[in-house]
Formats: sequence, C-alpha cells, structure tokens
Amino acid sequence: MATKKVGSQPRKTKKKSAQKKKNRILLFILEIVLLVVLVIVLYGVLKTEKINKISIDKENIEVNESVKNNETLKGYRNIALFGVDARDKSLGKGNRSDTIIIASVNEDTGDVKLLSVYRDTYLNLGNDTYNKCNAAYAKGGPEQAINMLNMNLDLNIEDYITVGFTGLEKVVDALGGVEINILESEIRHLNNYQISMVGTSTDGKTFVADEGKDYTPVTSAGLQTLNGLQATAYCRVRQVGDDFMRAERQREVLSAIMDKAKTASPATLNKILDDVLPYVSTSLDVDEMVKVLGEISNYNIVGKDGFPFEEYRATGNLGGNIGSSVIPVDLNVNVVKLHEFLFDTPNYELSSEVQQYSAKISADSGK
Repeated sequence: MATKKVGSQPRKTKKKSAQKKKNRILLFILEIVLLVVLVIVLYGVLKTEKINKISIDKENIEVNESVKNNETLKGYRNIALFGVDARDKSLGKGNRSDTIIIASVNEDTGDVKLLSVYRDTYLNLGNDTYNKCNAAYAKGGPEQAINMLNMNLDLNIEDYITVGFTGLEKVVDALGGVEINILESEIRHLNNYQISMVGTSTDGKTFVADEGKDYTPVTSAGLQTLNGLQATAYCRVRQVGDDFMRAERQREVLSAIMDKAKTASPATLNKILDDVLPYVSTSLDVDEMVKVLGEISNYNIVGKDGFPFEEYRATGNLGGNIGSSVIPVDLNVNVVKLHEFLFDTPNYELSSEVQQYSAKISADSGK
C-alpha cells in the first residue's frame, strides 16, 4: 500500500486531493452499479432523481474489534454491491441477493479490485445463525448483508449499492437484444426460468405463463439474439454447471450489453436510464457521482476473483433447509488470502471472531 505524505502540503491542496480521491471512488461505484450506465453517463443524460437513495444507520454496522484500527485497511474504501431478484421496485429485505460483489478501491492509486462472494457460501449471517450468505439480505436487507460480509471477512464496509434484476431485462430490451451463444443443455432451464418470471404458481413449484404476458421460448442452440426476459433467464440458469458457471453467464450478458450499448443512440441510452434507475438503491450521495463524470478514464481494475477461492473451497449438502452449499475450506485460510488479494497484505492476522466462525463452519460441514 502506498505511503501517504503529511506535514508540508498546503491545506487547500490536501482538501482538493481528498475530494479528488473521493470523486474517483464514487464514479467507480457508478460503473459497478450497471456497466451500461457508464456509457449513458457519457452522453450527459443521467437522471439522478430516479435513484432510490436509502441511508443505513452506521451505528448498526458491525466491524470486528481488531479491524477497526487495522492499518492495512487504511487508504482503501470497500463497498458492497448487491444484485437482487426483486419482482417490483422494492430492493430491501425480503429479497435474496443473487449477486454479491465487494469493490475495494485504493484511494491513493485509483486501483480497483473486485471480489465476488458466491451466493451459496455457508457463513455466519451476521446474527450468529449460519446459512447460505445470500439469506442475510433477505432477512435484514443491505444492513445485515453488510454485517455478514464484515464479520466473516474482517472488513469495514459501510456503503452499498443494490440493483434489481428487473432492470437487466429492461436494459436488454431497450438495446434490441444481445447476442449470446446458447448450449443445447441450457435451453430447457432457460425457458423454465422465463416462465417462472412471467407466470403464476398454485403449488409453489409449477409455473404457468399468465395470459397476456410475453414469453418467447428459445428453441435452438447456437449464437442468437436474446430479448430481455430470455437474457435475464439465462443469467439465472444454475442447473448446467455450478454456481461458478452461473456467475460466468452473468458476466457474459453484461459484456454483451456493454458491446451493444457502445453503438446505441443517445435516445436509446436515455430510455435505458429511464427504465433502469428505479431499480437501483444506494446509501451513497448520487449528486457527488454526477459532479465527477469526466474522470471515467482514471480507473484501473487490476484484479478480479471469487470467494471462497478456488483452491480453498468445496461443495456439500448440509441438509435441512440449507441444502447444497459452497464451503470455505477453511474460512481462516480464505480470509487471509482475501486480505492478500484486496490489500496486498500477506500473513494477515485474523480476528478472534473469524477464527470462531471458521471453527463453527468446519464443524457443521465436516470440511
């Protein structure tokens, strides 16, 4: 981590430097909210009043005691990014977070690292109960989900951004669809997810498409244009491959959106924002993001990975209502590697809390 110089710098210069660092962070956050939003921003059509700003009570945010004054985390800002399966514009508790990403920004250099936390990872939910980590958002909204990340990973996150998956469907449709190569084995599951998103269920399992709602089944494999509903359903497929492959599908769709958005007209981009921003909530001040739109070229994403790390994870059925889960083997090793990855800190000294959670996860899973 770069060393900060103090002492001789004039107060105004320091203030400008601090504001510049803050601005760079806020703009990067906007990038993560939805890749296509960045392209739209460049056309100067951001409608900030449509974003749902939801403050969280910082006094309720849990940070392990040894982390609060940890020198290795100083100079970094960590933000939680959530994607939720919300059928409406409600982005709070009650929704499971299908996507969880930690964005860590080096405030001195502008370097950014992204770490996906797999939704089925077996962790302490932030209230001393253990389950798949995406249940934390459902039970207590972004506040509890942030606490879950902080407690299990020895982090100090205070802010978040949440995006509803309905927004993804609207983006793709506004762009006229995206090109995706579909495997034969994915077709049935993709179509089933489509029906579940537009249909009704009498038994909680079998969905029937509602009359009057659009549903166009995918009928063949290969490269083809998917509409919004199809692309969103594709992102949700997990029966082909594992949850790690599911994350790859999500990245594939986002990349296709970005490619298509680069050639879209300002009118199309404007429509996308109109459709998408109601499905975004954040604890951040959006006005600050708008002021620094011109600094997009300054960001440098230097690392991406997933947690638990590939060499230190396993899958297993934990029974009961938990079922198949991703298990950190063990949590201690994974958190040490996390701090090395995000903060360039080898041999990180774990908090006693993480060691306690690690022992519990090992005992429950037998891993």
